[in-house]
Amino acid sequence: MNVGSWMLWGFVATVALTAAQVATQELRLTRVNIPFMLGSIFTPERSRAKALGTLLHLVNGWIFSLVYVAAFQAWGKAGAWRGMLIGLVHATFVLVAGLPALPGIHPRMAHESWGPTARRQLEPPGYLGLHYGAFTPLTVLAAHLLFGAILGAFYRVR
Repeated sequence: MNVGSWMLWGFVATVALTAAQVATQELRLTRVNIPFMLGSIFTPERSRAKALGTLLHLVNGWIFSLVYVAAFQAWGKAGAWRGMLIGLVHATFVLVAGLPALPGIHPRMAHESWGPTARRQLEPPGYLGLHYGAFTPLTVLAAHLLFGAILGAFYRVR
């Protein structure tokens, strides 16, 4: 494994993914805010949750880029298309399994079956994250394709 290349391009790809997700929310294409969701697991204070969640998202993405790098190493080469293929699988997992599972582990997220309570006020994302808007699946997919494309294009296999 090329540690230096992973550290640099894994981080760059994570920053790009995070920026793309923030941009799609600011452009009102989706209401999903993964950094806020992550941070609000640990604190109910909105501004602290956003800051902590952004940090957690960056660290998680950087670590998760190791899965992409492991695939590149197994294939013996990287490439934007290979990275996008992994990004497609990654986004599919996030949309089909990750987001719908959040109410079961998030202490402040309402459950679809019994709705909000005084403590659980965050709206659950639902299947494919559709509770956060019709374009949510496309924005999540695009961000993960970007992540994979950057990492695949610039990571150098040893």
